[in-house]
Amino acid sequence: MINSGLVLEGGGLRGVYTAGVLEYFMEKELYFPYVIGVSAGACMAASYLSRQKGRNKKVNIDFVTDSRYLSYRNYFKTRQLFGMDFIFDEIPNKLVPYDYETFSNSMEQFVVVTTDCLSGEPVYYHMDEHRENMLQLIRASSSLPFVAPSIPYEGRVLLDGGIIDPIPIKKAQLDGFKKNVVILTKPAGYKKKASRFSSLIRYKEYPKISERIQTRYQIYNDTLAYLEAEKEKESVFIFQPSKPLAASRIERNKQRLTNLYELGWNDAKENYEALQRFLEQ
Repeated sequence: MINSGLVLEGGGLRGVYTAGVLEYFMEKELYFPYVIGVSAGACMAASYLSRQKGRNKKVNIDFVTDSRYLSYRNYFKTRQLFGMDFIFDEIPNKLVPYDYETFSNSMEQFVVVTTDCLSGEPVYYHMDEHRENMLQLIRASSSLPFVAPSIPYEGRVLLDGGIIDPIPIKKAQLDGFKKNVVILTKPAGYKKKASRFSSLIRYKEYPKISERIQTRYQIYNDTLAYLEAEKEKESVFIFQPSKPLAASRIERNKQRLTNLYELGWNDAKENYEALQRFLEQ
């Protein structure tokens, strides 16, 4: 029986790498008792937990050139770069039906990471306690600063979980999972740089978010260092792109995204035996 957690980083459309890895896991019927995801990672986890093979690819690659999904037109019209209503309402309810029943009945623990706009602290929502509202919380976790509206929920105002906890390995450990499989969306050796604009663009109503955005690169790099230390202890197994591929957070080139998705699938296949040994330890 698997006793490891699964930790999923965000990364916008670079998350199709995660989708490729998870697709291979579904083909092998490999599911983890605990899954925690941030932003795009939480989105990819949703179709993984609903057991819908191919859905992540269809939603995140086939629709990417649709202006309703991602466009500057969206931003000028609604101040949303990604069409959040289109992605979280029209697609799952009409265009690529989401299997809410299978998702709701899944036995896995599922945790979504968000950031509280007022405190600037992470807020973790467990499926056991918020089963009927998980897609709303995934939307909150995916609401990037400045390009998506914040989401009100139970007296809080929420934004992208990646602001404060981009790779929630420590939360997985705190929840009792000492061994974890981690899927990253950047290749080995990557380090986040300080944003040149973080000190210029501010949330007037949420000053804590402005503060967090300025230090986000430090949090990210500190987490990478922590992961490396945990890898040395053999308590984590890391998947990340085995080679650098050109794809941005807002990539609209279908071929680039397909290449990244296929890289995720192939990396999962190439490392599957090693993963099995890790899980059986």
